[in-house]
This record gives sequence, C-alpha cells and structure tokens, in this order.
Amino acid sequence: MSVKFVLAPVFALVALALGLLVALALSRIRALRGKVVKPADIALNRNWPDQIAQLANSYASQFELPVLFYALVALTLVTEKADLLFVALEWAFVATRYAHASIHVTSNHVQRRFFAFAAGFALLALMWAIFAARIVFS
Repeated sequence: MSVKFVLAPVFALVALALGLLVALALSRIRALRGKVVKPADIALNRNWPDQIAQLANSYASQFELPVLFYALVALTLVTEKADLLFVALEWAFVATRYAHASIHVTSNHVQRRFFAFAAGFALLALMWAIFAARIVFS
C-alpha cells in the first residue's frame, strides 16, 4: 500500500488536533480580551467558561486514543503490513474522532460522545488485533 494512502488519515487526524488548538487559543484570547475571565482566575487552568473547557477537553483527548493510532500506523509502515483494509479502518477511526470532537465542542451530549469514543476504541482494538495477527502468523 502506498505510503501516501496510509498517511492521509494521519494528516486528517493531525488537522483535527491543530484545528481544535487554534479554536481553543482564539476562544481563550477572546475571553481574556472581553474580560470574561481574569488572568488570576485561570492561572491554574480553572474557571474557564464551559465552552472553552469543552474545547480544552476535546483538544486533550486528541492525545489519548490517537497516540495508539499513531504508533500503529508507524509500525504498519515499518513492517509493510498496511493494506486496503487497514486504510479503510484508519479512515473509520478518524471519522469517529471527528464525531467525538464535534459532539464534545457542541452539545457535549455524554451518551453520544461515549458512543463515538467506544466506536473508535473498537476500531482501534480491531486494527491492533489484525496487525498483531499478521505479525505473529506471517
């Protein structure tokens, strides 16, 4: 499988993280300039308005499950075990991360957010299981 096809979902996931970071930074700047919060009140990263806290939490979650995704992609490239199935599963995982982030920064409906997270977890676990089987049984 071509490296560009394997890495395209990674680029999409990095774009999500960077987009959330930019949105978070702009929201914090607006809150400080608009005197919605005082620097002393948020010095320990507390007391941000709910919407900003949601953005911060969504950004932070991009460094939880996705870390295992990035590691897996790197390993599949090194071992040349990526194929069309793997790339399709990558895109499905990335879609769950976009859904999770979208829910997180809008309605923050916990049950829907959990389902998006659980779907991503299941896909990632499946990807790791397939990769492990290909290594062990090849």
